[in-house]
Amino acid sequence: MRTVLHSDLNNFYASVECALDPALRGHPVAVCGDPEKRHGIILAKNYEAKACGVQTGETLWQAREKCPDIIFVPPHYDIYMEYSKEARSIYAQYTDQVEAFGLDECWLDVTGSQLLFGDGKTIADDIREKMKKRLGVSVSVGVSFNKTFAKLASDMHKPDKTTVISSDSFKERVWPLPVSDLLYVGRATSSKLAAYGITTIGQLAMADDRLIHSLLGKNGLVLLSFARGEDNAPVKNIAARTLYKSVSCGNTAPRDLVNDNDVKVLLLALSTKVSERLRAYGFDCRCVQVQFRESDLSFMDRQCRLPYPCRTAKEIFKAAYTLYLKNARGKRLRSLSVHACDLVYNETEQLSFSPEIEDIQRREELESAFDSINKRFGEGTICRGLLLTDPDIAMIGLKSSPGIMPGRMFGT
Repeated sequence: MRTVLHSDLNNFYASVECALDPALRGHPVAVCGDPEKRHGIILAKNYEAKACGVQTGETLWQAREKCPDIIFVPPHYDIYMEYSKEARSIYAQYTDQVEAFGLDECWLDVTGSQLLFGDGKTIADDIREKMKKRLGVSVSVGVSFNKTFAKLASDMHKPDKTTVISSDSFKERVWPLPVSDLLYVGRATSSKLAAYGITTIGQLAMADDRLIHSLLGKNGLVLLSFARGEDNAPVKNIAARTLYKSVSCGNTAPRDLVNDNDVKVLLLALSTKVSERLRAYGFDCRCVQVQFRESDLSFMDRQCRLPYPCRTAKEIFKAAYTLYLKNARGKRLRSLSVHACDLVYNETEQLSFSPEIEDIQRREELESAFDSINKRFGEGTICRGLLLTDPDIAMIGLKSSPGIMPGRMFGT
């Protein structure tokens, strides 16, 4: 029988901000975007703000109406990343089987660590104390015999609690809960199940396999096994290389994109960042997807296959811009995002007599050099000339850059 922990950093962004500025503690705090850049929504809130009814995703004025004393702070993503890394270093003191589930959540398999550190609950309590002492933030930890129930347990009691769901009591603890509490059961899935009278995890566990397969396909059978406590998925090693499903970059423009050049600048900036991230992770992509959000907040996405697996900004941009011309030209666009999908590892360079592939490989070497320059001297030290035609929009795409320097450029 395995012992699996799921550790969830409570109200992560807001908790980090309160740890950085102790004067915020005890007050309602929300991390939010910049209203002047049309990012004015609540990204995270602490428990004091939550008690007033403040919700993630609502606008700042809505939050202010519910909680007049709320304190808004801007996000500091680089600091959140450092806190996340430090939290994982604490987990690594107990086991090398540590699997991230976002910045603020991790699974730990401590089955082989219990002779050294005690049972699962003892390890969970120890982790909670170390988090408070070293990082100044709290975590809720679930302890169970698989990943699904460990996560479910960590959500049951917050903040700063340890909850155990054992193999001999999970039916009494888990089955009465709403089916929406189960991992990967979203609103649409809940609605489909509810139409057939399945509203609790226990009812899902007792449902007929053929019915669930007809409703939800293969994924339905996976959910069925989760509800029955049959999740045997291992916790990955902390050093394991994760095969990501996609690498993406997206943002809301400072104004509506109303012409081809506006869209071209933002798509190129986003494609540049996606290309940079693909190189950093060691991937090529075989598919490009673009998501378009119009000024009325309506939404659509379109995708296309690439003729060759690659990761150059030029090829990603060409595909993304073609999707725009075919599907969204003439629309007032509020935000765009570019996704590199169907990823494959690029561990060796394939020799080719094809002129097209040779050109892509040469450009890959060139763009790798640009990455090194920007990493050494600052983002935007060297960039494509097109981005200089509208630096405000370009900087939104290159959102981690301090600015775009006009001294050096290369053509598109």
